[in-house]
Amino acid sequence: MAGLVLAAGRGRRIGTPKALLRTRGELFVERAVRVLRLAGCSPVVVVLGAAAPAVTERADLATAEIVRNEDWATGMGSSLRAGLRTLATVESARETTGTLVLPVDMPGVTVEAARRVAALAEPHALAAACYEGERGHPVLLGRRHWNGVSELAVGDRGARDYLRTHGVALVPCEDVASGFDVDRPEDLTGE
Repeated sequence: MAGLVLAAGRGRRIGTPKALLRTRGELFVERAVRVLRLAGCSPVVVVLGAAAPAVTERADLATAEIVRNEDWATGMGSSLRAGLRTLATVESARETTGTLVLPVDMPGVTVEAARRVAALAEPHALAAACYEGERGHPVLLGRRHWNGVSELAVGDRGARDYLRTHGVALVPCEDVASGFDVDRPEDLTGE
């Protein structure tokens, strides 16, 4: 099982790239990598874009593969495509059954939530954490779905359109995690 952190955006609404925000003493991007690593993901690919030089300078990403998405401004879809393309070609992911996708702006996702979703890993699997009945992250994309997801991943929709037309197993995680995403400064209260 591989891991994929989407961290290419510039954080327009919050005023800074979300990868560089802090929670409990670590950068969001470091936390996302750690969560996926501890959940058993290897390799973990981090897709950077808007602030790639600053993120690589400030964050400890030694345990991750870094991919730069030059098309980051077109939305999350291009980052998802770049990450999946990398996973399809990187030697350390050659035998992986799938990938767990985690946007960088979800500091409430825990290792336990990632493990629960990862437990369903197999090449045909599509699964997602859910919180109070609503689909959230991380999302498991079985390897057999990577091409289909890449074809439909455009703009800020990521895998949403693909997941809507395919059966997705929902994994309740509200007892061990929070599915909120950080979009505005007020979302950081309590962090």
